[in-house]
Amino acid sequence: MTTPSPSRPATPRLGGVACIVLALVCFGALDTTSKVAAAAAPVLMALWVRYVVQTVVTGAMLLPKQGRSLLRSERPGLQLLRALLLITCNGIGFVSLGRMHVGEFTAIVMLTPLLLTVIAAFGMNERVSWLRWACLAGGFAGTLVMLRPGREMFTPVLLLPLVLVVANAGFQVLTSALAKIDQPGTIHLYSGLGGLGVTSASLPFVWQPMPGPIWVAMVLMGLFGALGHFLLIMAYARAPVAVLTPYLYLQVGFGTLAGWLVFSHVPDAWSLTGIGLIVACGVYGTWLTGREILRGERTPDAQSSIAAIAGADER
Repeated sequence: MTTPSPSRPATPRLGGVACIVLALVCFGALDTTSKVAAAAAPVLMALWVRYVVQTVVTGAMLLPKQGRSLLRSERPGLQLLRALLLITCNGIGFVSLGRMHVGEFTAIVMLTPLLLTVIAAFGMNERVSWLRWACLAGGFAGTLVMLRPGREMFTPVLLLPLVLVVANAGFQVLTSALAKIDQPGTIHLYSGLGGLGVTSASLPFVWQPMPGPIWVAMVLMGLFGALGHFLLIMAYARAPVAVLTPYLYLQVGFGTLAGWLVFSHVPDAWSLTGIGLIVACGVYGTWLTGREILRGERTPDAQSSIAAIAGADER
């Protein structure tokens, strides 16, 4: 995926920022409705409903414009692998939200861009400055402060979001590779179709009757997910990756706000300190990388860690 020129007009950039902020509002609502659904629904059943809605909405939005070309992929095998990683991420996220508050969960997931720094350094031979390594260490320290492994309320299930971060990093690397050969809409559609296929196979074993509010929450998961990803694609079409990436951390604020409005949860002082460390280190780290991209300090074939989360970042 190529990075737009710094000379891009200001108005499209502002449109890109507006789209990404709206996308993050949708993702915050997605996590909130997932937490509501997780109180009663089996994980695979909830994901099946989400993928049904996501696939239908994506097809309705994109098929009339792109036609059969939307279904054409150069690497269907990679698309399937990416869909399996997405199911893993969604499943872990759903289970985690059943046991964690939305703001804290979102903050841990936002360690993904920092982990991509490690992947870029050791897997892609990208030069990483000591400041970016410091940001990585600071983000990890923030996680420890927030989780506090020695506290009485700590349970191993609180480590699930860290597993999600690892799976999500692999998912984003595959996204970056596919974005070079397939259309963003194709990538998004295949992730929904792959998830729908896997969860449909398991549906006879997990189906349970659900009360009306849980059905509403599951359908809203699909709607918020599909709309959020569509807005994200629009954002990256209008503004450079380096400009938009720091805004991703607004999702922590939206998640914390949703947790307060819907579940009356306010993080304690230690949790707020940990969240603040993660957000500060994440924003500064992505800003450092974005500055290098905009200044053209990297070689043309270098795969930036920031670029790996562009185009089709999915939750």
